[in-house]
Formats: sequence, C-alpha cells, structure tokens
Amino acid sequence: MEVKRAQNILVTGALGQVGSELVPALQERFGIERVVASDVRSWPPDRPIREGPFEVLDCTDRSRLEEVVEKYNVGTLYHLAAILSAKAEAQPELAWRVNMEGLYNVLEVARAYGCRVFVPSSIAAFGPSTPKDLTPQDTLQRPGSLYGVTKVAGELLCDYYALRFGLDVRGLRYPGLISYTAPPGGGTTDYAVEIFWEALRQGSYTSFLGPDTRLPMMYMPDAIRATLELMEADPARLRHRNAFNVAAFSCTPAELAAEIRKHLPHFKIHYQIDPVRQAIADSWPHTLDDSAAREEWGWKPAFDLAAMTADMLAQLSARWAVQGV
Repeated sequence: MEVKRAQNILVTGALGQVGSELVPALQERFGIERVVASDVRSWPPDRPIREGPFEVLDCTDRSRLEEVVEKYNVGTLYHLAAILSAKAEAQPELAWRVNMEGLYNVLEVARAYGCRVFVPSSIAAFGPSTPKDLTPQDTLQRPGSLYGVTKVAGELLCDYYALRFGLDVRGLRYPGLISYTAPPGGGTTDYAVEIFWEALRQGSYTSFLGPDTRLPMMYMPDAIRATLELMEADPARLRHRNAFNVAAFSCTPAELAAEIRKHLPHFKIHYQIDPVRQAIADSWPHTLDDSAAREEWGWKPAFDLAAMTADMLAQLSARWAVQGV
C-alpha cells in the first residue's frame, strides 16, 4: 500500500511583516522542511540566510500557485500576500488584483486540493459609520479605503467558500501590528513601528498621524500566537470561523511617545500629518470588542502597551548591536 506523504504548509507573502515572524514560528512547531515560504520577491540579500524551502510565487498566477501546492503536497495555506492601505490608495488597480484576484486563486486552489486556509483581515474592514468604541464582532462595516473594501469583500468571499464548499477557512481582523523583525510595509498604523526605529537611531520621530489618533494595536508575538491558536482551535467551537476581532491595547502617537520616553527620556516626537493616512485612520475603530475570539477559542493577549514598548526597544537594540548598526 502506498504511504501518503505528510502534508506541508505554504505561506504566501512570507517576506512581509507578519510572514517574517509566522514562518519561523511554524517551522519551530512543525519542522523546517514542512514549511514552504513564498513571496513575489526573491530572497533579499540583506536578510539572514534562509532555512527551509522558498519559492518565488505571485498569487495572481493561479497555475504557478497550483504548481507549488502540488509540488510540496500542501495541506494548509497561510495567505498573507496583500497590498496594504496607503499603497492601495496609490496603486488601486494593483491592490485589487493582488488582494482580490490573489485571494480568489488561493480559495479555488485550496478547494481543489482540500487545503485548510488562513486569511487575515484587518481593522481597515471597518468604516466611518462603524461604532468606534468596542467595535462589535458583527457590525456595519462600509470602509472608505480601497484596502478596507478588499478586506470586507475577502471576508465575505471566505464565508461563501466555507458555506458553499465546506472549506476550512479562518481569519483574524488584525489591529495595527508592531514588530521588530521586518521594516514598515506601507500601512496606516506603521507609524507605531517607525517610531521605535527613529527613537533609537535619531532620538526623534515625525508622525504622519495626529497626536490624538487612537487606534487598536498589537505586538507581533501576540498576533502570531493568535494566528496559530485559531488554526488549532476545535472547529466545532467556532461560530464565526472567519474575521475574528482580536485586541490587545489601543494608543495614540502621543501616548506611545510618552511610553518610549520612560526608557529614552530625551526622545522627541513631531507631527507632519499625511491627509490620506489620517483620513484612513480616522475611519477606523478606537477599541475592539474581541469577546467572540475569547469565548470561541480562548484568545487572551500577553502584551499591553508598557510591556510591548519595553520589549520592542530591547529587541531592536539587541538586533542592531549584532548587526553593527
């Protein structure tokens, strides 16, 4: 009798902010050779030498996606490839093609090969008419940005594939994510990453969002853990399955700067507001109600604003010391 090969994991957009930390976490849990990293870009020369398989893959090319899934006997697909909020406004046609056509290809290939799928959504899926405080899991969305439009459409498409075809597709609405591993990638919440880089390099930062712009945020270790925990959750407990609100803390640029000053007393923040990104941020929630995630699969964050700030500064300082920055 033929022995069936162990099924493997494919990550699209693996060189992005989430993928840079999700891939190592998956490798640690499942083994290096079982996790296939992929991205539309080749492996950057300034990155550490990679471990494990890597494929150059454009998710808008369905035949290439199918080729990789078949080659590696993929059973679970983490689809992270996307054009983020600010870049989507600058390149709307590209954003639609990547965010919508790419997702459709992933869902179709997953359906054909029986793959489980993780698809992240975002707080960008909410809009100006959404309740700002403790934004509910199920509420009016109607975003005002193209990125948000693609995220809402993606949530609905994932729900459709789950209901129509029984596809096991799950997802989180990520808040703003703060990471020391990958540089900022064109998102409206990226000020909360840039501020740490500039605090350590220059001792000052110019924010493109106003001082009182409150947004939900999360430290990347919590985001990665939430992703893994959701994918390992008992499907019988998941009433929503897709697009769970997850929360950790909310802050403004002024509050984040004040927390950084507890460690770097001479740090200064300035403001030069970008009207495009400010308008996007103003349409998003201040805080999220993540009770559905807590009840259905036991979500609980580990990092608040103070703990995140201390660890972020320590991790970036240590990393740059090793690199001689």
